[in-house]
Amino acid sequence: MFDVDRFVADCRAALRETSAAALQEVVARAISDPTALMKALGEPDGPMSTVLYRGDDLTVLNLVWAPHHWTLPHNHNTRAVIGMYGGRENNIFWRRKPNEPGRVEAAGAKDLGTGDVTVLGRDIIHSVINPLGKCSGAIHVYDGNFFAPGRSQWDAEHLCEAPYDPATVSPMFEGARRGR
Repeated sequence: MFDVDRFVADCRAALRETSAAALQEVVARAISDPTALMKALGEPDGPMSTVLYRGDDLTVLNLVWAPHHWTLPHNHNTRAVIGMYGGRENNIFWRRKPNEPGRVEAAGAKDLGTGDVTVLGRDIIHSVINPLGKCSGAIHVYDGNFFAPGRSQWDAEHLCEAPYDPATVSPMFEGARRGR
């Protein structure tokens, strides 16, 4: 059975390792039994972003992407370990454009499905799409305070940098919080 407190303790212990492999293993164990995970966290029935733990050294989120949910390109300024326990999450990776300060260009992609775990480095800029017509669920673990100031987002049309604003980075989460 998945236990949030035990999971957080295991993540904090894994942070003492020098590589991301220990944290990646903790997340892989957690998502290896999606039924137990959903029993503990609740069956996802719509988009949500639930904080399971928030501290200066660690943030743990349960993210449920709505059908066809998307985000603008954004950064975290922390390392992230993402574990999919249901559905799919397509990540598009971006890099800063040389000689064009504040702008980004596409640099690659990674498709995650149920059971997949991946690590995103501290400097990664990415956007996310749920390509499915159903909800997708993931545990996101950050080795720092995900909510700390200093993050950025990039607009969809011109890919220009701006301060991070959760309401515009992922408007579907904001709509769910307002009951839309």
